[in-house]
Amino acid sequence: MATNNAGGLPGAGELGGYRVNAASAKFSRVVAAQVYGDSTRPRGYIYGASGGAYQTMGALEKTEGVWDGGVPMVPGTGNSIPSSMTVELLGLRVLHDKFPQIVDAMEPGGSGNPYAGLNKEQQAVLREATRLGFPLRGWWNYADLDGGAFSAVGGGVRILDASYVDDFWTRPGYTGTDPASSAGTARVRFEADVTALTGDPGSGLRLSAAPTGDLTGADIVVVSGAAAGKTVPLGGSDGDTVTFGDNADSAVTGAIRPGDRVRIDNSWFLALQYYQRYQVPSRDLYGWNQFRDANGAPLYPQRTVLAGPTFTQAVSGGVPTGKFHGKMIMLASLMDVEAFPWPADWYARQAKATLGSKLNDNYRVWFMDNAGHTQPLNPAAETHLVSYDGELQQALRHLDEWVANGTAPPASTAYTVDGDTQVHPAATAAERRGVQPTVTLAVSKVGTRDVRPAARADAAAGQPVTLSVQAETPPDAGKIIKVEWDFDGTGRYPEHSELDRIDRAARLTIAHTFTRPGTYFPVVRVTSERNGDPKAPFGLVQNLARVRVVVR
Repeated sequence: MATNNAGGLPGAGELGGYRVNAASAKFSRVVAAQVYGDSTRPRGYIYGASGGAYQTMGALEKTEGVWDGGVPMVPGTGNSIPSSMTVELLGLRVLHDKFPQIVDAMEPGGSGNPYAGLNKEQQAVLREATRLGFPLRGWWNYADLDGGAFSAVGGGVRILDASYVDDFWTRPGYTGTDPASSAGTARVRFEADVTALTGDPGSGLRLSAAPTGDLTGADIVVVSGAAAGKTVPLGGSDGDTVTFGDNADSAVTGAIRPGDRVRIDNSWFLALQYYQRYQVPSRDLYGWNQFRDANGAPLYPQRTVLAGPTFTQAVSGGVPTGKFHGKMIMLASLMDVEAFPWPADWYARQAKATLGSKLNDNYRVWFMDNAGHTQPLNPAAETHLVSYDGELQQALRHLDEWVANGTAPPASTAYTVDGDTQVHPAATAAERRGVQPTVTLAVSKVGTRDVRPAARADAAAGQPVTLSVQAETPPDAGKIIKVEWDFDGTGRYPEHSELDRIDRAARLTIAHTFTRPGTYFPVVRVTSERNGDPKAPFGLVQNLARVRVVVR
């Protein structure tokens, strides 16, 4: 299902969320009866990702008898918006020049310590993002991260909490008044006069001087003239010329004239990067408990409004509680850098508190390793992430079998959540369960005494290495049907390994020679299908593994 966000009108959350969906679902049964001449009630299901997950949970919690079950994917908590976005933006700014070493530490064969070499503030910010749930391995794509849907909700925070920006920069206890924070030095408040209008009507301005500093997320604040006191987003800058951002109010931009004075100001953008600190909800939403002292009291001043529930209500018509009707299979991704993995654990805990001993009769949660918030969007992403489409397709099939004839789906994933709010699935397929195959990959040099497989191998150019993969599907989850290789990081997987037989487990080795010096990350991608059908077009569940090869 698509996310239907009706905006901020009274009752719009319900109209744009579960009520419209419920009305459509009920009317579809009327149409089906007319088309097929059969009054038997058809089974019905709802599913969706991200905002669609909120709507799916809201639909199953707020209605009864409309749907028989649902599959919410990559869900957030009722307080995730905008905190999961703002903490990402904070990390992107404070850690911007440290990401290469952070990513290297988390890659196969790395040190495993992403905090090494960071100063005190950088360590604190990385730990803050991690404890709020950002997966450490997810920073691999830092160059393309931008706060996710922040551009869609940042303006809403300004409306809900208009005094926040002034409090952040002036009141004790807020990071904006902390001289040890980099926020103050990153702040830009540059004033200049408008000397000319540029480009198409209302598209930009030429200023009397060129603004300096990092202008990401900045506003153009009109200081004098007919539009004085109004603000529009800054789109970009080139020397003394600035452009208006997307969705800039044309009534404001059209009123600016040469001679008016404007201010380029990133105060809101910087202040919102710390907003999660002032949005501490109940203790069961444990990602925010890092912002409490030993007695449970908040470490920072708290705003009078929690923005998260307001946004969640607007998206789905309700705030998740775990009290749903029908059956649910929840899908979460361990490399989700937008909603984060742990909200699925939080919801599972709420569902268990509601259902008790009946939990397994009505609920599953499957964590998928090496999957993100969205599908892989480019070839480079294909070497780090797998698609969750096949998992969804399999979940929908299992859901219908569960409802129709009581056939229980594969068990929930077994996992733990550590003190840094990171989710770790069990190591082996038998222990992990769920539907995704487990995959391990090791590398060793050929023709040397040291042939022990490891996560890293150092080899000379032209010296072959051996890659050893072990893959296995969980019980009742299918069989391995495909093993693919990517050696050069293109994400195209040009080479396949032939399988001796279609089975639950596969153990294979392959040799490869790198002819040029460099650091390479060979990848193996494994696909399973629940019936072991290598020609099946749907329900293909994937996982991957990587190693490091340093060629001298």
